[in-house]
Amino acid sequence: MLISYKEKTQTRRFASKLEKPKRYLGSPGKLKSILPKKSGRSGGKVTVRHQGGRHKRYYREIDFRRDKFNVKATVEALEYDPNRNVPIALLKYEDGDKRFILAPKGLRAGDEVVSGDKVEVKLGNALKLGNMQIGTVIHNVEVTPGKGGQFGRSAGTSLTIQAKEGDFVHIKMPSTEIRMISANCMATVGALGNEDWKNIELGKAGRSRHMGIRPTVRGVAMDPGSHPHGGGEARSGVGRKSPMTVYGKKAVGNTRKKNKWTDKYILKRRR
Repeated sequence: MLISYKEKTQTRRFASKLEKPKRYLGSPGKLKSILPKKSGRSGGKVTVRHQGGRHKRYYREIDFRRDKFNVKATVEALEYDPNRNVPIALLKYEDGDKRFILAPKGLRAGDEVVSGDKVEVKLGNALKLGNMQIGTVIHNVEVTPGKGGQFGRSAGTSLTIQAKEGDFVHIKMPSTEIRMISANCMATVGALGNEDWKNIELGKAGRSRHMGIRPTVRGVAMDPGSHPHGGGEARSGVGRKSPMTVYGKKAVGNTRKKNKWTDKYILKRRR
């Protein structure tokens, strides 16, 4: 749920935040560790711009594979994760093992979930795409069997099973693209919550800096040595046939790789 700040100061006037799950007072075991800072640098050189600073974070190890088959687990708690925009759920299995998973919308503490080849198509359960009915809403979908979920992992995301054809299942993506995925790939039932995440207003620059996001400067405001758009007297536009990135490559138009080997699995493009 989106919450607006009551303070009406210059910085808080339009700021908002999301309600977080209650803090879990138990121990998740070895699933949490301090996340080392890279700040977008490799060997001291900036390799990713606009990163730096940031508050200290703990990394939560997420089980994207859901490969603990036919062992029931109880949801101990829902937790906030600073490394992603969706809440996570702490599962405690019957054998005492604990794991974090992405929390689908509607999952509550105390619910039971299980993963396997042939389990009930129920919220939070993970099973193969070939064993689900047409129309099932899913998330955390594998692309390669056994590799772990790669599609549908961000806040408010859900994919839908459209059809089945031989060894493949037709999946409708959030972008409306329809793609063929192997029926042996695993997926989790349900849609991810926290859909209001995209409506958050940070309100002030300091909140961006706490997240590790540094300021972004326009290319035309730089000198010619720092950006292809830089230089010139007074205000000047791009001054080229095509806008360029800081690395001198085209920034608008056909900038993506052509003829990817996965193109044959796309049945309908997003446009």
